[in-house]
Amino acid sequence: MNTSSMKRVNKLNIAGTVFLFIFPAALVYCLFNVFGVAMTFYYSTLKWTGIGTSMQYIGLLNFLKLVKDPMLWHSLKNNLILVIVSISVQLPLGLMLALLLTSKIKGTKFLRTIYFMPMLLSTVATGILWSLFYDPNFGLLNFFLEHIGLASLKSGWLGSEKTAMTAVLITICWQYTPMYMILMKAGLTNIPEELYESARIDGATGNKAFWHITLPLLSDTIKISAVLSLVGSLKYFDLTYVMTGGGPNGATELMATYMYKKGFVEFNMGYGSAIAAFMFLVALTITSTVQYITRRRSF
Repeated sequence: MNTSSMKRVNKLNIAGTVFLFIFPAALVYCLFNVFGVAMTFYYSTLKWTGIGTSMQYIGLLNFLKLVKDPMLWHSLKNNLILVIVSISVQLPLGLMLALLLTSKIKGTKFLRTIYFMPMLLSTVATGILWSLFYDPNFGLLNFFLEHIGLASLKSGWLGSEKTAMTAVLITICWQYTPMYMILMKAGLTNIPEELYESARIDGATGNKAFWHITLPLLSDTIKISAVLSLVGSLKYFDLTYVMTGGGPNGATELMATYMYKKGFVEFNMGYGSAIAAFMFLVALTITSTVQYITRRRSF
């Protein structure tokens, strides 16, 4: 066998090995993601309760109904508020905690454990814990306000339209900031220490080193974290549903909780699927736009 034939055989062997490794994951992805999205768009063209086979094709009527649905646009507004808060609060806090954990202070292992604890709790447990914290009758927050002389600020935090969304946002930030802390810490460990040593020799320490070394070299990690935060916020469901169910009076309604109610509570699977398809298009559009902009810009 000549050299060219051996190279061809080696390439075929490599291609076959890669295929064997990729095929199972690709099959699962196509089955549960691509096929699921395709079926969502198909169901969105139907009038269907979600039970039985009595389906009626109605074309784009569900999407026309979406345009006129004020609660959908209200839930989209809440999702966008969650996006802004997640990116502007969780990422900076995660970076601050990561910088603290990489600094040369005592007790970093203990602090790492404490900071990461919110991620170890299940969403249901977190929702119940914070619901008790916000409880208007025996909650710790109202108890604390009363004992520091601010009893006038006591409120039914999750039962008031004015405060419910803020209370839920605080809880979400508390739960997910540790995830970004871990991502940022991983990014910080990849920055060579020699760069900081050179900066110290040149007199660039503290804030100068952060702005000219740390932040630029963390740009890729920050971009990934921003995209994860963006996508997660646009499809968020669980904690909001556990704490408020979208109430009171729709004050904390998100697109995912509204979709759940329409599809699985009111048994309007066609309209619920249309909301899910709308969520997919919104997330795809915003995420693609952000990735396009971040590819063309750097810190």
